[in-house]
Amino acid sequence: MIQTELLILIGAVLVATSILASVLASRSGTPLLLVFLGLGMLAGEDGPGGIAFDDFRAAYLIGTVALGIILFDGGMRTKMESVRFVLWPGLTLATAGVVITALVVAAITVQLVQFSWLEGLLLGAIVGSTDAAAVFFLLSARGLALKRRVSATLELESGSNDPMAIFLAIILIEALLAGKSSLDASVLNELVLQFGIGAAAGIAGGALIVWLLNRLDLAAALYPLLASALALTTFSAAAVLGGSGFLAIYIAGLILGNRQVQSAHNILRMHDGLAWLSQIGMFLVLGLLVTPSELLPLAAPAMTIAMALIFAARPVAVFACLTPFRFPWREQVYIAWIGLRGAVPIILGIFPLFAGLENAKLFFNVAFFIVLVSLLLQGWTVAPAARLLQLEVPPALAPVHRFNLDVRGHWDYELLRYDLASDSPALTHLPQYLTLPEQTSLAGIVREGRLEPPDRLGGLRPGDHVYLMASSQHVDRLNRLFIAPGGPERLEEHHFFGDLVLDGAASVKDVAEFYGLDLPDAAAHPTLNDYLHHAFRRRPVVGDRLKVGRLEFVVRETREGRITRVGFKFR
Repeated sequence: MIQTELLILIGAVLVATSILASVLASRSGTPLLLVFLGLGMLAGEDGPGGIAFDDFRAAYLIGTVALGIILFDGGMRTKMESVRFVLWPGLTLATAGVVITALVVAAITVQLVQFSWLEGLLLGAIVGSTDAAAVFFLLSARGLALKRRVSATLELESGSNDPMAIFLAIILIEALLAGKSSLDASVLNELVLQFGIGAAAGIAGGALIVWLLNRLDLAAALYPLLASALALTTFSAAAVLGGSGFLAIYIAGLILGNRQVQSAHNILRMHDGLAWLSQIGMFLVLGLLVTPSELLPLAAPAMTIAMALIFAARPVAVFACLTPFRFPWREQVYIAWIGLRGAVPIILGIFPLFAGLENAKLFFNVAFFIVLVSLLLQGWTVAPAARLLQLEVPPALAPVHRFNLDVRGHWDYELLRYDLASDSPALTHLPQYLTLPEQTSLAGIVREGRLEPPDRLGGLRPGDHVYLMASSQHVDRLNRLFIAPGGPERLEEHHFFGDLVLDGAASVKDVAEFYGLDLPDAAAHPTLNDYLHHAFRRRPVVGDRLKVGRLEFVVRETREGRITRVGFKFR
């Protein structure tokens, strides 16, 4: 009994310490995964904690469940309207990119370590997937926002490349166990089978989850639990049927997150906490599992492989996959650099240990070392690299809190909260005379801890908490009403976009004549939207720029693929 209570105490202290350490990490820009791994290693047998933990089976079980939950949460937060325009580049990078990465890593590994070609490919597959969760935490911690084409590509790639890496690792382990020296065409059949079953199971599971959530009358706390249970059921069913469970659970989350369901806000909030707990628990366990003293003899070859992955394999994969889609070179360089390795490589490093492969511990230790190097080198440079490559855009405005009202048949109704700052555009306005959009109602104002009737308050003041009920389609307009644009000077709207604003439907001929511009092909593309689409040769996003002599057009706003507002700057 005492031992059980001691284990609970140790686990609770480690989780609490990890959460507290995350506050310091967010201030310093330290990658959170590195913090969690470091705490696990300090608690392990080579650290002051002295805990001897070598149960790879338990680590695999914990890691698998945690990965499933993280992928399900990631799928729910991936909005198809925001990634649809990078669907093919993202999927190409998530599939062919993993294969190319594995091939380049293998070519270098066989020269450094006494590995066969298949063993080199296995190591390449193990470290082939990225972990963008750390990237986006670092960006949000620093208040950074990336051009949407970059962030959407990273988001889609990170959520969908794990199944490919896992598939390759399993296929290569089976080939090595069978004594093969090469792969044959049966790999393609297995790929189609696993991904086909996984996709079908994910679609069916996601549709079932949505159907049940919208038809059952449950206590509010039970909707998230039901979603979690059905998601893990989808994951397991796909795996039992011979498919990719990880692909299935990601697709199920994708379907759920892009459909209107009851208690959607509660589901997202609970899974946000579950995903954090999964990340913390998974990395603490993996930190406990590694023996740092065993990494030192591998430092030289493992460091060389890590550098090859970062500076050769990842860039080759990114440029090979994204160049055909006409991604700007700056964006390709950034995506190539921000290829952080995280949980999946370490968990895949456990697979050879289960299989009893020769050099199994070597795979695990090298994968762990590579993850550490990636987090140390790339993790701390996420924000500086974005600034250096000029990929920042002004951060989006957002309410302090958004709560879905769960009105059946009107899923887009929300309760919004704004905390008024000293520079809010709404200050001094009388609440009853605010120019609010249709289907928007002022619910109340909290001033100095008291809920006050809006018609008795006078003008709005800094520190007021304003609550509104509104349709989600009006949130952007309300954000501009209550929140002043912030961020560093270089990202202020007049610096970033210019002081002049043109309509996307404006005549190119009129603009050229008024400002004395020479715009080639202007006659063939009558509006600014048409002209800039032709000039960019790709779907534009906010922040895309076109220089014409001393002038510069900057895409300021897009809607459904069309440019609606254009900034205009004199350089």
